[in-house]
Amino acid sequence: MIDIRLRKRLSDLQLDVTFAAKSRGVTAIFGRSGSGKTSIVQAIAGGLVPDEGRIAVDDRVFFDSVTRINMPIHERRVGYVFQDSRLFPHLSVRKNLDYGLRRARGSSRIDFDTAVELLGITHLLSRRPHNLSGGERQRVAIGRALLAQPSLLLMDEPLSSLDPPRKSELLPYIEGLRDELGLPILYISHAFNEVVRLADNIVLIDGGRVLRSGPLLDVASDPELSPLIGRFEAGSVIECVVAQHDEDLALSTLSFSGGMLRVPRVDLDIGAPVRVRIRARDVALALTPPVDISISNRLPGKLMSLTERGGPYVEASVDLGGATLRALITRASATRLKLTPGQELWALVKTVALDSRSVGFMRRARSFSFPSA
Repeated sequence: MIDIRLRKRLSDLQLDVTFAAKSRGVTAIFGRSGSGKTSIVQAIAGGLVPDEGRIAVDDRVFFDSVTRINMPIHERRVGYVFQDSRLFPHLSVRKNLDYGLRRARGSSRIDFDTAVELLGITHLLSRRPHNLSGGERQRVAIGRALLAQPSLLLMDEPLSSLDPPRKSELLPYIEGLRDELGLPILYISHAFNEVVRLADNIVLIDGGRVLRSGPLLDVASDPELSPLIGRFEAGSVIECVVAQHDEDLALSTLSFSGGMLRVPRVDLDIGAPVRVRIRARDVALALTPPVDISISNRLPGKLMSLTERGGPYVEASVDLGGATLRALITRASATRLKLTPGQELWALVKTVALDSRSVGFMRRARSFSFPSA
């Protein structure tokens, strides 16, 4: 386990956080700018000394104020990927990666060829950073961090400096790290769509404190957290399986416990697991089976609850037979439809709302073999 308990008085914030995360997969630390996310990872890496607390990864204690342990930065074996790549501009990609190898300590998790293949940068080895796109530079930076053989990888807003196309380019590679390396990753972000695609677990931070932590599917679908996530970004996360592809229409059908969803074509095999984020604002409700309508995803369900969201809005939670879907509608619509808990209704989701930013690829591991640290 990753065990984090720390307190630190900063100039404009009192940091007081406690959480635990599994030492495998991705744990996202999510919150608004200024909430203390970066200070947490700086304390883990050793760049910020807590006033008190304990930081440990499995049986390795990085910091303990009681026993006066403060492990030096170079002994912590923490890989750090920043918002910008911070590559050496005068060195080629290969030499930037070699720098990571020279810093390696402990047992080897990943070799040069495997890292290059996993990140898709073989064709870039002879180039220098100024000849790379933003997404390519970040992939090289990730490779350099991995080749230092870290026991923990910290990723601090690694996509924040990229435009949407470059973000879409880089996300599948980070998903590959999640699925194919036995390496814990702490992923810092204030972009909820990134978190939903990548994370296994999530820690919600606000004002220097932990509001909630736990499995992504539980936390991300909690309607009480809408104010932090954002009224128009809150919604539901549903785990699905690819059931069918329609090549002529460029659509895929995903199955889940409550039915089927049609989405733009996903490049995955039949049976592959995927995670779908459905924003509450993209869901409409109907009392009768809709006909003569362009919306393809028409899901029967039962209204579980209605929650006021301020102003003209109300949020409905709908049981789809094991999966929960949330819909953000106006109070006027709820009144007009006379919505009451227990009511049978239909949830409507436009296919075009479920694009690549909403469908997370929970890819199965390839045949790489990584020894334990």
